[in-house]
Amino acid sequence: MAKTILISGATAGFGAATARRFVQAGWHVIGTGRRAERLDALKAELGEAFHGAAFDITDEAAMLVALAALPEGFKGIDVLVNNAGLALGTKPAPQSALSDWTTMIGTNVTGLVTLTHHLLPGLVERKGAIVNIASVAANWPYSGGNVYGATKAFVQQFSLGLRSDLHGKGVRVTSIEPGLCESEFTLVRNGGDQKAYDALYGGANALQPHDIAETIFWVATQPAHVNVNSLEIMPVSQSFAGFQVHREA
Repeated sequence: MAKTILISGATAGFGAATARRFVQAGWHVIGTGRRAERLDALKAELGEAFHGAAFDITDEAAMLVALAALPEGFKGIDVLVNNAGLALGTKPAPQSALSDWTTMIGTNVTGLVTLTHHLLPGLVERKGAIVNIASVAANWPYSGGNVYGATKAFVQQFSLGLRSDLHGKGVRVTSIEPGLCESEFTLVRNGGDQKAYDALYGGANALQPHDIAETIFWVATQPAHVNVNSLEIMPVSQSFAGFQVHREA
């Protein structure tokens, strides 16, 4: 019998690539996201093994309606991939918009924990797995990362807390922390600025969404007794920046 995975934020980037990877391997895939037309396109591409559930992850009521409406063959969820998330803006904290901060917290933190909480009973019953998508920004601060990095640090710590609380339940929990990866993420962060996108990725040989999808697949298909606690992944072209030093004139 095919296993079932729910992937939040499946309309682009990591999420769409992960949906394709798991369908290819014979899984049933539930993909969630705000853009119903993108989910419909994935359904047309991937067929009956894919079910799209359109809702905004910050809307708990819509989330519950979508979960209650899952078709019979998709109700038993074995793996949850908390992928939905975003960054908004690159300005330092004093110039950042508060609305950007609250949107990131609502999506990356509140939405993630809400979905997780609603699915936990079934995941415990099925001895399933939770894969949370954090970021290298959880480990390595940079100017302009402020609240985005903080939300991903929360995801990382929440993953560790879940591992502790689910001790003895047979549920696996992993935090995956990608570095530079080419996707719509940067267009969203920069308000659709293609020049900023091109400047960031030009010549960088960045990670691609399918690299992260392959990593998620590897983590989720390890033997039941193996838990990958956390996994930080960067392109070879990316390494650690030096500390900043401000000097008086």
